[in-house]
Amino acid sequence: MTIRHGKQLTDADILEHAAILDPLAGLRTPGDPACDVYLTGNVFLDIIFTGLDSAPVRGTESWARGMGSSPGGVANMATALARLGLRTSLAAAFGDDHYGEYCWDALEQGEGIDLTLSRTVPGWHSPVTVSMAYEGERTMVSHGHEAPPPDPLPECPPPARAAIASLAPGRAEWIAQAARKGTRVFADVGWDDTGRWDPDDLADLEHCEAFLPNAVEAMRYTRTDCPLAAARALTDKVPLAVVTLGAEGAYAVDGASGESAQVPAIKVEALDPTGAGDVFVAGFVTGTLAGWPLADRLAFAGLTAALSVQEFGGSLSAPGWSEVAAWWQYVQGCADQDPQALRRYGFLAALLPASARPWPLRRAVPTIGFGRSA
Repeated sequence: MTIRHGKQLTDADILEHAAILDPLAGLRTPGDPACDVYLTGNVFLDIIFTGLDSAPVRGTESWARGMGSSPGGVANMATALARLGLRTSLAAAFGDDHYGEYCWDALEQGEGIDLTLSRTVPGWHSPVTVSMAYEGERTMVSHGHEAPPPDPLPECPPPARAAIASLAPGRAEWIAQAARKGTRVFADVGWDDTGRWDPDDLADLEHCEAFLPNAVEAMRYTRTDCPLAAARALTDKVPLAVVTLGAEGAYAVDGASGESAQVPAIKVEALDPTGAGDVFVAGFVTGTLAGWPLADRLAFAGLTAALSVQEFGGSLSAPGWSEVAAWWQYVQGCADQDPQALRRYGFLAALLPASARPWPLRRAVPTIGFGRSA
């Protein structure tokens, strides 16, 4: 139970916010941990401008045709997981400014994310990112200060089926703690601004089940010139390596079984790629916890990422099961649909309801300050 500002999130509230489909329904037992996925990291307020014809030019004013605001940073992944029906716990610091309150309420009340392990820091302002999307890419400007550490330090992480960690130089003790508790740890990594791409920065992979870098990151850490070769090289460090290939899809290698899979990307008109990588990871983790075959996990992760880039924002655009169901209904009705490509996603037929129902969640609103109807 989470209490903040006099509000209380009960089990009934969580069920009200739950997705229309629970991908783990057939696997749940009374002794399971309350949390499916645990995350920790920084929450930003994201302000996204879309519809720019080109990059901003120095000394001029550019007008965007679209704008949105939403929780960003680690909130992108937390929201994507929650919308896919996973019980998600987030440990993060929130500023005590209006931005922080907005992000907290959007995640807890809007998405049903458990914030029991999160905290509001008095006198600390929320980190902010402004993202400008144009020509299928984005440019971001961020500002923020590191939050002071909590005193005393909380006991983290909680028991969970899985945890998602963003690797960085140095050891993160919570990753080893989670693995010792039997939590399945999935890792991604950020861009190395130092240019060193030191493989020692991936030391925590010894505690992880899977690693999901993009092609450039994978090749630079492994000193290879081919994403597929990089994925195979990474299996020396982690049991399962998944490399995202952008418009070419994704490739995965299971080092234990020797199984590999490659799934092409779904061609879409991208409005804003913000958060697409986080959505991909959320989709892959969902399929893994549900016990799907490797190729189905890759296909589902790619599908959720493709759906997300057609809308603006990171957490704003994360798809849920209603969006997946609507897409599946649409492509089955396309007369020119490639039958082989359709079969690749045939596993969805056994998962989705017969018809797409309206999404029941009250999501983050595109602009801060508008009132919400009950």
